[in-house]
Amino acid sequence: MDAPAEYCVQARNLSHASENKIHDDDVARRFGFQGGLVPGVEVYAYMTHLPAARWGIDWLERGTAECRFFKPVYDGKFVTVSATGTACALSITVGSEGERCASGAAAVPDESGAAPLAPDPAAIPTYDDRPTADEATLATGRRLSSHPLHLTLDRLQQYLVDIRETEPLYAREKLVHPALMLRLSNSALKDNVKLGPWIHAASSIRHCGLAHAGESLAAHAEVAANYERNGHRFVDLDVVIVADQIRAVAHVRHTAIYRLRQAE
Repeated sequence: MDAPAEYCVQARNLSHASENKIHDDDVARRFGFQGGLVPGVEVYAYMTHLPAARWGIDWLERGTAECRFFKPVYDGKFVTVSATGTACALSITVGSEGERCASGAAAVPDESGAAPLAPDPAAIPTYDDRPTADEATLATGRRLSSHPLHLTLDRLQQYLVDIRETEPLYAREKLVHPALMLRLSNSALKDNVKLGPWIHAASSIRHCGLAHAGESLAAHAEVAANYERNGHRFVDLDVVIVADQIRAVAHVRHTAIYRLRQAE
């Protein structure tokens, strides 16, 4: 890359009304934040603009990425995504309101790795029967699956509008935006356990194939770790995103704080 690349966008909290009340202004303030957090999925969506613009379908089909979130991004605030790197790798930083909010990386390997096998779906409890998230219900080795997400063209186009995506590749090729792989990873957690306010902390992603409008995607996960750090309770998930029940399109290592320490 001859010079640093930048992408600026006004952030939107798409989850004000979600079950996860960390995106609600009043609840988030009780945990010491200024207001409801813009979801990590959408912050990652902003981060993907530069690698998608640089490498196009090559990155969406076989590229890698990682993201880690340090500081919140708030609704309506402007975000600047910056990248530096080489012909095949980028280092990415997200800033907002003078704060460094997230960092990550993206790359296109010389060769595609073997796609993981599509796991058998795990049983999903009904909404009211979900157990409370804890060390037992998220024990290492537990298998989790999300409800399928059928991605119509209208739904995909609306998501592009919602995240203010200006890269034309998605609409032109009718491709699923890569941030939705992380939304599905979140669903593997929340479709199976009851959660209080919780935070998506980090992810690493390997794309294994393209996903298109009209396909149904689901996340199949295994709990890789459950641990405490700085008073928070974390879970790591090893996730495979599968299209139409047969074809793996992404492999994700997904980290969430499923139980937050209370603010002082």
